[in-house]
Amino acid sequence: MMITATGLRRSYGDHVVLDGIDLHVPRGSIFSLLGANGAGKTTTVKILSTLIRADGGSARIAGHDLATEPDAVRAAIGVTGQFSAVDNLMTGRENLSLMADLRHLGRATGRRRVDELLERFDLVEAARKPASTYSGGMRRRLDLAMTLVGNPRVIFLDEPTTGLDPRSRRDMWQIVRDLVAGGVSIFLTTQYLEEADQLADRVAVLNGGRIVAEGTTEELKRRIPGGHVELRFADVRHLEAAARAVTRATSDAETLSLRVPDDGSPEALRSLLNHLDDHAVRIDSVSVHTPDLDDVFLALTDKELVVSR
Repeated sequence: MMITATGLRRSYGDHVVLDGIDLHVPRGSIFSLLGANGAGKTTTVKILSTLIRADGGSARIAGHDLATEPDAVRAAIGVTGQFSAVDNLMTGRENLSLMADLRHLGRATGRRRVDELLERFDLVEAARKPASTYSGGMRRRLDLAMTLVGNPRVIFLDEPTTGLDPRSRRDMWQIVRDLVAGGVSIFLTTQYLEEADQLADRVAVLNGGRIVAEGTTEELKRRIPGGHVELRFADVRHLEAAARAVTRATSDAETLSLRVPDDGSPEALRSLLNHLDDHAVRIDSVSVHTPDLDDVFLALTDKELVVSR
């Protein structure tokens, strides 16, 4: 595991933000932490990235103990926060060069690394322009490039696409996927549920200071009522036969369809299809409908998330 946390706690006065949370993030994966505003997502990132201390619990990042080896943890991670770390008065190249100096890369190594990142993030033409002239998408790419100067093994992305237009957001998604394909582990917090759905290998929902659910997006969706299988038929005869064979189903003669409550799991679907086959029912098409992450979030939390699409 690249990130392992056990019983993390953090309070601000009488307000408990984290009430003993456990986290496990494998190497080369994307783990997304969801929660309403103020749920503790950013606090979690700050603790795991050594910016603040936990009141209790323990964690290991890239094999290093968070409490006793903070310098080793910092050497292994990169952080892209909610707000850009880019210096507007400096050019793109100067911002990257500053990070290279802070990482003690040396003049020649630092120059090569800066050139590589400018090319990788399509910033070569803008490299000598002040960052204040960059678009939102360009600034976010530069921000992430600065995070990558030290070749981190773990990257914390705290709401990295907030404020970006849909095209820039999807460009950032592809960059994240490419990083993971190269073996980097990503810890992602986001306000965009579609983003977690598109990117995350596993998702955890934070509410009331605790992790109230964790799993793949498909596993979480199956936990919420409302899933169903829709069967369509070529004629009324097979529709009526299916309706007789399946209890709790709703038929629609106009569309020649039958809606069957179902969690969408492969086992349940296989059982349904085998049952209809035993009754000699011929199905024209099958579609599985499961709740989306919006439904999951609202069902598992006591606050509404500000969702943008």
